[in-house]
Amino acid sequence: MNHIQKLSPRLANQIAAGEVVERPASVIKELVENSVDAGAQQLDVEVESGGTKLIRVRDNGKGIAKQDLPLALSRHATSKILSLDDLESVGTLGFRGEALASISSVARLKLTSNNGDSDSGWCVEAEGRDMDAVVTPAGHPRGTSVEVRDLFFNTPARRKFLRTEKTEYSRIEDIIKRLALSRFELGFSLKNNGRVIHSWRPAHSQLEQERRAAQICGPVFMENSVHVDIERAGLRLWGWVALPTFSRSQADLQHFYVNGRAIRDRLVGHAIKQAYQDVLYHGRHPAFVLYLELDPANVDVNVHPTKHEVRFRDNRLVHDFLFRSLHKALADVRPAAVNSELMAGEPAPVAPFDKPPEQGALVLAGQKPVQFEYTSSAVAESGGEYRPQAQPQYTSAGSYSAPSSQSQTVDFNQQGEVPPLGYAIAQLKGIYILAENEQGMVVVDMHAAHERITYERMKTQQEQQKIQSQPLLVPQSMAVSEKEADSAQECNEVFTRLGFDIERAGPESLLIRQLPVILNRANVEQLVRDVLSDLIAFGSSERIQHNINEILSTMACHGSVRANRKLNVAEMNALLRDMEATERSGQCNHGRPTWSQLSLAQLDKLFMRGQ
Repeated sequence: MNHIQKLSPRLANQIAAGEVVERPASVIKELVENSVDAGAQQLDVEVESGGTKLIRVRDNGKGIAKQDLPLALSRHATSKILSLDDLESVGTLGFRGEALASISSVARLKLTSNNGDSDSGWCVEAEGRDMDAVVTPAGHPRGTSVEVRDLFFNTPARRKFLRTEKTEYSRIEDIIKRLALSRFELGFSLKNNGRVIHSWRPAHSQLEQERRAAQICGPVFMENSVHVDIERAGLRLWGWVALPTFSRSQADLQHFYVNGRAIRDRLVGHAIKQAYQDVLYHGRHPAFVLYLELDPANVDVNVHPTKHEVRFRDNRLVHDFLFRSLHKALADVRPAAVNSELMAGEPAPVAPFDKPPEQGALVLAGQKPVQFEYTSSAVAESGGEYRPQAQPQYTSAGSYSAPSSQSQTVDFNQQGEVPPLGYAIAQLKGIYILAENEQGMVVVDMHAAHERITYERMKTQQEQQKIQSQPLLVPQSMAVSEKEADSAQECNEVFTRLGFDIERAGPESLLIRQLPVILNRANVEQLVRDVLSDLIAFGSSERIQHNINEILSTMACHGSVRANRKLNVAEMNALLRDMEATERSGQCNHGRPTWSQLSLAQLDKLFMRGQ
């Protein structure tokens, strides 16, 4: 065995570079983050040959003083933290002081800067050697430019792992887009092989921010997203979440920032997944651009070399805040909100109705002409069952019964307004309802819509009546780890609230004495183990409620109006009004869309009117 000896600065820097400098995109990430920390308002990035030949990052930030330039290329040299207290409350993107030293150890680096103390700047260069850099005068406005040439020229083994020029550039572009999303107040530009690819001006208003987000994530994302801005308990969550109908086959449109830092965190991912759980189609992934702001002292960013992961001081608080905020935001999306956004971006506005569309001339198969009179959709509870008053009744056979002829009519047009989903016109193939609203035509999947309405009512009823439990004749024993037993004991109120009675029978055993009636056929032991796993990892769990909801969803599916069930116009309009009043009515219980809007402009384009 060799004797213990201290590594040379060059070798130490190259080892560090293996963590920080993985490819050209990671070089740009480090350099641009330094520019952001320097207070830059404009960042210009230029690359050649996928970044392997040239990377140049220029900013108009504070700059670096002449005497600090050689030190800037040394390991663990930084102006961002001075003490342990600073490390426990990091408010900058970078802080370790490893980036420039690591980059200069595997490339030819040239750093030119001017801190504004003089008309000219100063330059320092390094070429993969020890940090004995020489400072020379150089013309440069206030700010800093970093030029990196011939990446991995002295480590050919690392260079072999790089992909094609196109692939490396694509990763660079992703990094710039991610950074441009993180700092709307800054201007960004990206030039590739001498050609300007992207140029974003600072975006201060919400409209300007949405325009930049649309340019980066695509206009379709913004057209199908909801803006959120919620603040509670020292936490603020804002940004955009896509509607469940705009789901993705891959998790490729998910941007989450903590205090401006892009992260990929298991706790955050779990909370967002739980918020979408009741509305997302199986196997699909949500899309979002979200920003979490909190006191830097309550989040530890020093847990990973690339700083992609963070650790929150209070996991349960953050998880609960994210879940509840997004769950409520998605629940509040109803046809009225969606149509208001459609109207805001409508290329050819449609004049409002002067009066309700004529309904009397329509004859459905086997029915007499019906003159439409919509009735109140007030719902009263009686005897634990939903009994809609003065509207079509929901029957156990999954159909609508006709409304009472004595019901009170409601004139929606007294103030010239039309309901968001408009008025029913006809039923198509016993499956779809066709309706007319101010924007154009609405198509509704009647079974999917009724399924969501029934499901939401069953959930509300179940919550109001509380969960009914049944004691087990013989308590069920479970062998668990000591950690799981401790978690069950500490979080016993979670199980109690959801109808379980679980007690600790020993250091590594639990007894299930009572469980919810609705889960009497479930694999209870596996469910409890999954809940304990969530509690240990995230501080909370929604698995029990999710299992209950799955059963209610199945019941709602079987109890909803079926395909080929003929509805008259009054019944169809009653279903539309119920959709407008029901949370999450845009998707059925399985995540499929329940309705779709075709604007008049889209219909005109389809038939080439005006062309």
